[in-house]
Amino acid sequence: MKVLIIGGAGMVGRKLAERLAKEGKLGSKAISSLALYDVVPPQKPAGASFPVEISTGDLPAPGETDKLVAGRPDVIFHLAAIVSGEAEQDFDKGYRINLQGTMNLLDSVRRAGNKPRLVFTSSIAVFGAPFPEKIGDEFFQTPLTSYGTQKAIGELLISDYTRKGLLDGVSIRLPTICVRPGAPNKAASGFFSNIMREPLAGKEAVLPVSEDVRHWHASPRAATGFLIHAATIDGEKLGARRALSMPGLSVTVGEQIEALRKVAGDKVVARIKREPDAFIQGIVAGWPRNFDTRRALELGFKPDASFEEIIRIHIEDELGGKIA
Repeated sequence: MKVLIIGGAGMVGRKLAERLAKEGKLGSKAISSLALYDVVPPQKPAGASFPVEISTGDLPAPGETDKLVAGRPDVIFHLAAIVSGEAEQDFDKGYRINLQGTMNLLDSVRRAGNKPRLVFTSSIAVFGAPFPEKIGDEFFQTPLTSYGTQKAIGELLISDYTRKGLLDGVSIRLPTICVRPGAPNKAASGFFSNIMREPLAGKEAVLPVSEDVRHWHASPRAATGFLIHAATIDGEKLGARRALSMPGLSVTVGEQIEALRKVAGDKVVARIKREPDAFIQGIVAGWPRNFDTRRALELGFKPDASFEEIIRIHIEDELGGKIA
């Protein structure tokens, strides 16, 4: 099985590549090759028993996606995107990367003709307020950001290309991934991870919203599991509804902080500084807070057990089990 990860330099792409290298297979099928692509060079995963190709480029550039699918991959993970805050601030860049890049990829797959399984990382940002208490997969999509709009269009395109038999697509709406390792990025949701990651590493972190803000989360480990399951699930079970929301945990910022206190103590929590930010508050106010994901659960997608578990996963996977 040939696998292509577009967005392989990102955190989720890196963790996905590491897991594929470790397991050597996708579902029941052995991986014969792995291609990693991004705007910057992805890191080659250690221990792979198959060839790993690293490449870089500008996804929406003419001819770029034709080169990516020339090897006719069996599974494509499309993870590349401009994140929410940046897409909102740079309108043209957001549509160029998040929409034009996706459209080019789908047309290249169509021309290649081998009908791969294509897993597209969508977002809960496809939904906009006002919300019901829990958002089900049947709730209408009225995104309130450019990023959410771009992801919603991508979902529709992938469903249509699948309906026409041009590829075998699945769009999974990821919760906000927390705790994200590495440095802060331009995502408006970045503070959810910052207020966990930085204090655990002995650093101060800024909280730009009030503690009653509620949001939907999943760990990087759970997100990797979602992707692998989406790549291997029987398409007949999905039917025509090829986009679905992933399971997660609905918690307030205050509940996040209390989970951090239980796991790491008062000294770590004291490193969180309150500095309200009207721009971030405005974006977050239009985001969904809780979901009914019974369809994903029935299809075998596995969520985290608790937010404390999410914190412990970060400590285990990124900090070597140690708290600063």
